[in-house]
Amino acid sequence: MIVTRRLEFDAGHRLVGHESKCKHLHGHRYVADISCGAGQLDTVGRVVDFSVIKELVGGWIDRLWDHNMILNPKDPLLYQLNRLLVDDDAMEVLGGKEPFIMPEQYPNPTAENMSIVLLAVARKLLLPCGIHVPYLRLYETPNCWADCCVDQNFSELGAELAAR
Repeated sequence: MIVTRRLEFDAGHRLVGHESKCKHLHGHRYVADISCGAGQLDTVGRVVDFSVIKELVGGWIDRLWDHNMILNPKDPLLYQLNRLLVDDDAMEVLGGKEPFIMPEQYPNPTAENMSIVLLAVARKLLLPCGIHVPYLRLYETPNCWADCCVDQNFSELGAELAAR
């Protein structure tokens, strides 16, 4: 049995090396569908209480991605942002958060790379609850999304990112 919890968040990004307007700073209303399974249903008859997904994965999203900039580690903009981050007023403009820097192995914050990161994090955060996350869909817009399923080992990536 697979169940899915939808989580929504707002974030800005830009794609280094993009050939069109996505190379500029812009934002999206992202929607993440986190699909979860378990070996058996719990005593209530559930795979998982949906609030657990919201608390753990949604909490990670709220802390690091929601109302934040998600950037490539090689983005030249980071140099300018790092200069601003020493100023409390500038930090307020950024919502009090440092930008989220994508991991080196998935550097550009495309829907595809962000779905890989989020799947790795969700798997790491929900595993202690006995929940596996085989599949995730991340909508960048209502008409565009990336589907990510477990076909590679994300455990190291998940551990690194879940600890942020």
